[in-house]
Amino acid sequence: MGTKALHLWIAGILCCGALGVAQQGQGPGGRGGRQRSGRKVVLAWADTRNGIAQHDSVSHALALIERLGYESGVYDTYIRTDSAIISKHPKMTNGQPASGGPNLNNVDAIFFLGHREIELDAEQRADLLSFVKEDGKGFVGGHTATTAFLSWPEFGELLGGRFDNHPWGSVHASVINEDPSFPATRHLPPVFDLTDEFYQAKDFTRENTHVVLRLDTSKLPANPNFHRTDGDFPLAWAKMYGKGRVFYSALGHDAKTWDNPDVYRIYFEAIKWALKLSDADITPRPLPQASK
Repeated sequence: MGTKALHLWIAGILCCGALGVAQQGQGPGGRGGRQRSGRKVVLAWADTRNGIAQHDSVSHALALIERLGYESGVYDTYIRTDSAIISKHPKMTNGQPASGGPNLNNVDAIFFLGHREIELDAEQRADLLSFVKEDGKGFVGGHTATTAFLSWPEFGELLGGRFDNHPWGSVHASVINEDPSFPATRHLPPVFDLTDEFYQAKDFTRENTHVVLRLDTSKLPANPNFHRTDGDFPLAWAKMYGKGRVFYSALGHDAKTWDNPDVYRIYFEAIKWALKLSDADITPRPLPQASK
């Protein structure tokens, strides 16, 4: 990670009071949970047990999400690479009942970096949906999130889109900032260059999502795997799912992408927004005409 850049950025936002949260109540008990710190709690979840090759960046990304919360003082983080925690009843990592500990009743948002099919039983699936839809909690998905639970339609409705290949693989390309007023994209210029593996989305509509970043496909070579005819290639969006706030970004294939201050600030500010520590107008909008 760009340690110096991270420290300077966090120091700046702490100094300016931009976090909107004080590091209060941080006593000798440490930072492990709300009962000790009084801060919001984020579950950083990426089930790595399904036998499918995981992205090398997963561990780094989870650690980064935890570090951003800890060093800023905004939130505490539980990191889990199993899915037993996706329940409103405490469970051990083997799925057996636990006497206590983290569960969906005592976390405020989920950062999700799961990959492909993940085993959740019917009760867990219902608990996850109601965590966002009825309880009004936050959900932030990164990169591989659109590849997960492809056999579960309701998860696609929650997230707002599904994985539909990455036509150009990892490529250097221009990204258009459609909403520079949104907290997670406020720091970005109107257009910027980035090298990443840009995921194409399907089962996606602008009628119920607010796109904040889009790939500029006009500057890329023709590709038969690019399926849309209108040139639309959303890379990041925000939406509501019932009472809960949902954000997804396709960025983050390589560990070095997560070291990019522009990228990790996108996720940090998105988590804050999902936690309702910042606000934004996320009224759905059509694809800007000039970009067609």
